[in-house]
Amino acid sequence: MSESTRRHKANAPSQLRFAIFTCSTSRYQLRQKAKPVEDVSGDLIESKLKEAGNTIALRELLSDEKTMIQKAVEEALNRDDLDAVIFNGGTGVTKTDVTIETVAPVLEKTLPGFGEIFRRLSFDDIGSAAVLSRASAGVAKRKVFFCIPGSPDAVRLCLERLILPEAAHIVKHARE
Repeated sequence: MSESTRRHKANAPSQLRFAIFTCSTSRYQLRQKAKPVEDVSGDLIESKLKEAGNTIALRELLSDEKTMIQKAVEEALNRDDLDAVIFNGGTGVTKTDVTIETVAPVLEKTLPGFGEIFRRLSFDDIGSAAVLSRASAGVAKRKVFFCIPGSPDAVRLCLERLILPEAAHIVKHARE
């Protein structure tokens, strides 16, 4: 790590306030029917963030619908108690995977390296199927937004190798 990167990270916030949005139509429909819902990836995100000393200011389960995701993006943008936002799911290539198309238009800056590095790391684990992921990140209104796949293995990789090591550093620069 370069000296300037080390200095920037040292001056980054030590604790962030996160929003977690799980995008899953099937889970959302179960919740609407008052049935038990298991959100393994959302639970994993929450536990990893808390283990690292961060707080969860908001957590919601959404349907894979553009209007619902747009409302979540707007809510995140307008809340002063958030530093970072994770959208989990809806990043594949099916016609119902609309998380990227919904979040991307509001980003002021994109972070192409996030998706590139995620796919490279993922390739080491799952091989050529990594090309199917459209994981992405960017910043808007001084907050960092991550759009990550919904599988628990992908969540673990994103959190441990990318989000936890860099989110505070990204937020620091987004606030400058």
